[in-house]
Amino acid sequence: MMRVEVVYALPLHQEVCVVEVPAGTVVAQAIALSSFAQRNLSNHTVAIFGRAVTFETPLHDQDRVEILRPLRVDPKDARRRRQTHRDRGRRPG
Repeated sequence: MMRVEVVYALPLHQEVCVVEVPAGTVVAQAIALSSFAQRNLSNHTVAIFGRAVTFETPLHDQDRVEILRPLRVDPKDARRRRQTHRDRGRRPG
């Protein structure tokens, strides 16, 4: 048996569920065994220790599966908007 952490990060805290799984278990199976199985995760992505993986990725002992919430705003768009706002606040001169 392997010990795997399944983590769901919220804006102000994270929820962690430790599950014991047999060798050969994939990410989706570990999530199904966790306390997060009842959540709608269809538009979420997953990572192991911060590296994006698929739901079919095999797990290893002591892996940390992270359920990543979808981004509300594309980071590149947000950066462009901030820069545009800063540029408008400058006076020529």
